[in-house]
Amino acid sequence: MPHWLFASLRGYRIGWLPRDFVAGLMLAAIAIPGQLATARLAGMPPETGLYAFAAGSIAFAAFGANRFMSVAADSTIAPIFAGGVATLAAAGTQHYDELVTLLALMVGIILVSVGLLRAGWLATLLSISVTTGFLAGISIHIIVGELPTLLGISEEQGHLLVRLFHILGRLGETNPYTLALGAGVLGITLSLAKISSKIPGAFVGIVLAGIAVALFHLQTRGVSLLNPLSVELPGLALPSVPGTREFAHLVSLALVVAMVCIMQTSAVASTFPSEKSKPDDVSRDFAAVGAGSIVAGLIGSFSVDASPPSTAIVVESGGRSQIASMTAVALMIGLFFLAAGLMAYVPHAALSGILVYIALKIFRLGEMMRIYRQSKWEILLVAASGGLVVALPIETGMLLAIVLSFVYSLYAVARPYCAVLARVPGSTVWWPPGQDEEGEHEPGVLVFSTAAPVTFTNAQYISGRIMTALAAAPAPVRLLVIEASGMIDIDYTGSQILQQTIATLQSRSIEVAIARLSDRRAQKKASRTGLITALGPERVFRSVEEAVHRLAPGTKLDDSRSR
Repeated sequence: MPHWLFASLRGYRIGWLPRDFVAGLMLAAIAIPGQLATARLAGMPPETGLYAFAAGSIAFAAFGANRFMSVAADSTIAPIFAGGVATLAAAGTQHYDELVTLLALMVGIILVSVGLLRAGWLATLLSISVTTGFLAGISIHIIVGELPTLLGISEEQGHLLVRLFHILGRLGETNPYTLALGAGVLGITLSLAKISSKIPGAFVGIVLAGIAVALFHLQTRGVSLLNPLSVELPGLALPSVPGTREFAHLVSLALVVAMVCIMQTSAVASTFPSEKSKPDDVSRDFAAVGAGSIVAGLIGSFSVDASPPSTAIVVESGGRSQIASMTAVALMIGLFFLAAGLMAYVPHAALSGILVYIALKIFRLGEMMRIYRQSKWEILLVAASGGLVVALPIETGMLLAIVLSFVYSLYAVARPYCAVLARVPGSTVWWPPGQDEEGEHEPGVLVFSTAAPVTFTNAQYISGRIMTALAAAPAPVRLLVIEASGMIDIDYTGSQILQQTIATLQSRSIEVAIARLSDRRAQKKASRTGLITALGPERVFRSVEEAVHRLAPGTKLDDSRSR
């Protein structure tokens, strides 16, 4: 067997098998109802959710690095691609199914490419605030989308608000039996989850709902039921390639879905590492999740993703390896063949109850409160990204939310923190003084600090802040010391603008020095772009205190220069 295949099973011990079996049993009980519900969310036949679970689990076991990660159909990405594909074809049609499977292949190819290129750093491009916001938006889409099924009323297509008004206008048509089943499954799932995450509340709820349907013949009272699952094993097939317009739309949609998969896979890998002493190879995990999507697409299913709750179940149940996921797949196949007919007793409202539970889980109210308490302005990012996903078509809102994250990070670089430093009394440490703190200042000396690389995006801003600080100084400044510990890079444009500022200050008889330029890359860039030459090598120091001691007005070096 090649060394890269089933690498997560290296060093496996036979003594782990009982734990993995128990974890697999728990995973199957938790995941199977969720996979059926997610297939509904994706607009696909229910059995395709089980196909996705098998494809994701087997592919990740074969190619992934993490021992615990569960990969399957995921409720975070399902509404994104379902909403995007629905603009091209109606759900339930053959064309819709073909586009969804083609999208799975495209997402898989993107993720495999990211993994092979070792581009794991892409997972850091989305801030927690933006992620929390768009997940809240997805949660609202799920809840509004499932309310008609929960209430047993007709569905309306169109914008989220249009559908919501439609629901409110037909509340009087609610089927009480359908509502009781859906609300019952939701209540059971919520209640059992509070007792223990190891209790498969969704599975218990679906079983009880099916029993109620069988005992009381609720299908005769207007309760909508699933069709029996198709027991035919899926075959391998390539979906047909659509026209240029549809293909271009799928490319942009695949990039959005892949970005969410990257973010979530990275989060799961860091939360549940194979070994706490060292991180997993997350780039390999990206490629393995991508392989799962490719397999899913080839067997007529849809994109898969790493699942935080399912992975948590494996860990909490004592699972030690991907054997747990393989056990769950085996149990699922057994259910698929032995109990496919029993799915005809499962009401659609039961799956909607599970989806509403999932939506409530991804609406991270606690995270929002922490963001507000610890960084009040960032709650605006949460609101903006959530609002974009709610107000616009979901894939457009997601794309703009990702752009919003990039713009926010760019703004943080373009408008970096700058401060005038003072010496901490009785020490040689120079620090930004607080509101109620008194620092020591040297006459005629200004110590300025910026906590960012100096690049074309911010050099003009930093230069302006330097001039503002000099103008606001209580006495004429003869020495400016730039504290550069935060300058981890200096590009050509940033260096040229800084050199112009230095020349302007020197023409005004203001000396300029730089201290604590400790980053090796920044040192090389400063030298190569002429910044050190503009300053003079004798004006580069390892500490602010050394620069002040050597160059402050009235020192011997300063006096010798003035003569």
